Amino acid sequence: MEVIIRDSAEIGCILGAKIIASVVREKPDAVLGLATGRTPLRLYQELIRMHREEGLDFSRVTTFNLDEYVGLGGDHVQSYRYFMRENLFRHINIDQKRTHVPDGVAKDLHAECRSYEQRILDAGGIDIQLLGLGRNGHIGFNEPTGSLRSRTWIKILSEQTLRDNSAVFGSFETMPKHAVTMGVGTILDARRCLLLAFGPAKVRAVEHMVEGPLSAICPGSALQLHPRATVILDETSAAGLRYADHYRWIDSHKFDWQRTK
Repeated sequence: MEVIIRDSAEIGCILGAKIIASVVREKPDAVLGLATGRTPLRLYQELIRMHREEGLDFSRVTTFNLDEYVGLGGDHVQSYRYFMRENLFRHINIDQKRTHVPDGVAKDLHAECRSYEQRILDAGGIDIQLLGLGRNGHIGFNEPTGSLRSRTWIKILSEQTLRDNSAVFGSFETMPKHAVTMGVGTILDARRCLLLAFGPAKVRAVEHMVEGPLSAICPGSALQLHPRATVILDETSAAGLRYADHYRWIDSHKFDWQRTK
């Protein structure tokens, strides 16, 4: 696991955008795994800027989002399809037919889960998967104690996740209690994983993910198994890491070809 600590979330998001942009430039028909929520917003803004000012071309790119709430159609303002359309897709030259988000209102959710897995395979697999980290260590909507080999499926959201996300729905009671999400096994199949975690609320989850034991109690710890997982933190989220100075040392002694420009 490559751990990169930067002074702020702003700097971390810009670095994350550079990593994704480098994948797209090296492979114009790249398959990107995308995430939603507050954490990647600044990263998406930087990708939009790169498209507009530097000509970053998304015309051949395919995307797969991690998850979607059960019961929300793509036009619902709190759906993740709507989030991606408003915060990235409509601002870049991507073919909307190449953008994939699980269908939270599918008549047969089991079939939708199997279909989503097949669509990822048919696209050739995900080249880089963007991730956030929940306060309880979840990635995607894979909550604590779930299988570390799971595939795309219907998950019951934990009380912690509901309370963390319920503000945008107006109340805890009105928030969806289920989601379709890529499984941990699906995420680990990506050729590269890029996780962002910022702020003091993520200290404990980051500590368990990076330096704790591999455990289903912290689904993010599964990234310890990945051959190319990059974790970008800010100083506040890294505050609980025992080996933070080691990660800084490693980062400062990389060869030029190991650095994202």
